Amino acid sequence: MKYFTLLILFISFSAFSQDKIPAKNGDITINPITHGTLVLEHNDQVIYVDPYGGADSFKGQKKPTMILITDIHGDHHNQETLDGLDLSAAIIIVPQAVADKLTAGIGKAVEIIGNGESKTFNGMKIEAIPMYNLPESADSPHTKGRGNGYIISLGGKQVYISGDTEDIPEMRSLKKIDVAFVCMNLPYTMEVDQAASAVAEFKPAIVYPYHYRGTNGLSDVEKFKTLVNEAAPKVEVRLRNWYQ
Repeated sequence: MKYFTLLILFISFSAFSQDKIPAKNGDITINPITHGTLVLEHNDQVIYVDPYGGADSFKGQKKPTMILITDIHGDHHNQETLDGLDLSAAIIIVPQAVADKLTAGIGKAVEIIGNGESKTFNGMKIEAIPMYNLPESADSPHTKGRGNGYIISLGGKQVYISGDTEDIPEMRSLKKIDVAFVCMNLPYTMEVDQAASAVAEFKPAIVYPYHYRGTNGLSDVEKFKTLVNEAAPKVEVRLRNWYQ
């Protein structure tokens, strides 16, 4: 009986931590890892976004075919984590500032993409979107043009990764986003109210608040959900535990 109870708890936890989005040629699987880190799967493609937290955090995950890194900070470009992973089959997609810091010879290939550019890798279109702080200044934590948000075309769906950004016009003007991962942690990105207001304007079909740990602890994602539900009731807000 004890074993059966533990098994049920394990199954429940696993189901909670992994989502599936219906898409062409099979579901997109979403695996939250920690903070701004996640794994996306579709058919034979396995995409690690901002691998962070040590290689042990990816135990049980499939070997990556693609790595997306948004920025130079250690919770996005984490060389120790990268060094502990098997990247032999992975194309590593980065902005120039990250490429300048990568260990030589890492991965199958390193591809550089900048704000406003789009390229196709492994049959998937990847578009680089600006991510930056407001007001713009040379000493802000995230300057315009240094890092990338990304839009991934996957199984006929548009998946948006915000990276570290504030409530910028480039995010508000997004169209036809099916799944969005939106950050909210002061003082580095934006507050919950700003994030909810932006999401209510560009109206993704599904939004996950992620990257929500700041200097004062975790942001109030329940408040985020309430605000989005009030302003844009057709947007589905999915809350997941990124800080287990």
